[in-house]
Formats: sequence, structure tokens, C-alpha cells
Amino acid sequence: VTLDPKLLDILACPEDKGPLLYFPDESSLYNPRLKRRYAVRDDIPIMLIDEAETVSDTEHDRLVAKADAEGIRPTFEA
Repeated sequence: VTLDPKLLDILACPEDKGPLLYFPDESSLYNPRLKRRYAVRDDIPIMLIDEAETVSDTEHDRLVAKADAEGIRPTFEA
């Protein structure tokens, strides 16, 4: 199950207020600027800074490459 497109249109990182990349197959939203991943549990984005995961450089590169390869666009245009 994927997030509602209307919700995706307004989702932003709670820290820098910028757009996110949504990976439905990984149940996560990702902020490439801060290298921070937010979980999506039971179709609910967990947008708490304290619960976000900071990813390694290798994981960041993988996520950015995956977004490019799969045509994943940011939640909104900054």
C-alpha cells in the first residue's frame, strides 16, 4: 500500500522543511540533503526527528541512484 498522493504533495522534512523522496517498497521517506530516512508504518509517516535514521554515505548513494533509476520525484518542488 502506498501513501495518498495528496499527502505526499505536502510532506516535508520536519527539520529543513524541504521535499522528500518516497520509497514505497522500502516503507520510507528520505531527505537526501540531510541523509535522513523516516519510516512509514501502517501507512503512517513517522515524521519525528528523534526517530529518523541517519544513513551512511553508501546508503545515501544507493537511495539517490534508486530514485534516479526508478523516476522517483521529490514530494514537492522546492
